[in-house]
Amino acid sequence: MAGKPEPLTSLDRSGLQPGRIAIFLDFDGTLAEIAEHPDAVSVPTATRDVLARLADCMSGAIAIVTGRPICEIDRFLQPLCLPVAGIHGLERRDADGAHRAAAVDASLIDMLAEKLKRFQESHKGIVVERKSASVALHYRQRPELAEAGMAWAHEAVDGHEGLQILQGKMVIEIKAGKETKADAVAAFMAEEPFAGRMAVFAGDDVTDEDAFNEIARRGGISIKIGGGETVAAFRIEGVGAFRQWLSRLADDFENRQLTE
Repeated sequence: MAGKPEPLTSLDRSGLQPGRIAIFLDFDGTLAEIAEHPDAVSVPTATRDVLARLADCMSGAIAIVTGRPICEIDRFLQPLCLPVAGIHGLERRDADGAHRAAAVDASLIDMLAEKLKRFQESHKGIVVERKSASVALHYRQRPELAEAGMAWAHEAVDGHEGLQILQGKMVIEIKAGKETKADAVAAFMAEEPFAGRMAVFAGDDVTDEDAFNEIARRGGISIKIGGGETVAAFRIEGVGAFRQWLSRLADDFENRQLTE
């Protein structure tokens, strides 16, 4: 049930120990500002440096959990290479670099892409993104088409089992399987270097709410970026403010290491 998150500024960072927490981060709307086109986003060099510093202080217990494919996260964060769960948990790369991916019927994804492209062809400003295990319909340039796009997505999946429709910020995604970001967090938490640590998850979208619930179940810390109803325990106003918070956290960790 949605509650009233506390401001993230009220969280005492001194209680966060680099050897005792695991950090999981959404990408779009959390590390990168949301753009009209999926390829138009970027992550500042300073933020990539902060992530690298955190990974070093935390023995690698930091991962990206996103709807994007792993290869795209690598491209935006290069040369940094972190553990990543992509396509809402359908693919995952662990801290040792091993890849795991759910089996997906590529012909079914192709069929869905063709159906959504027909909607794109008749509505200027719509972007259809075909991923390995899902298809996303982005309507950021045409927000008035949210209802029509959702109706089209439901028609596209009609008669096909094992598909899930997710609605995020200005995007509708049809994915194979039932995996969620919560499943991805649970999988990471069963492995080193994440196992035995307190989980921290930050995200901005409705697709992050499953992960927030998983974090609450584990007694961890959940952070909502921006507005909207949420079950997260804490909230911060936007991407820029959250990047600054991560930077201060990295400073804290490094200063403690110098004094130990």
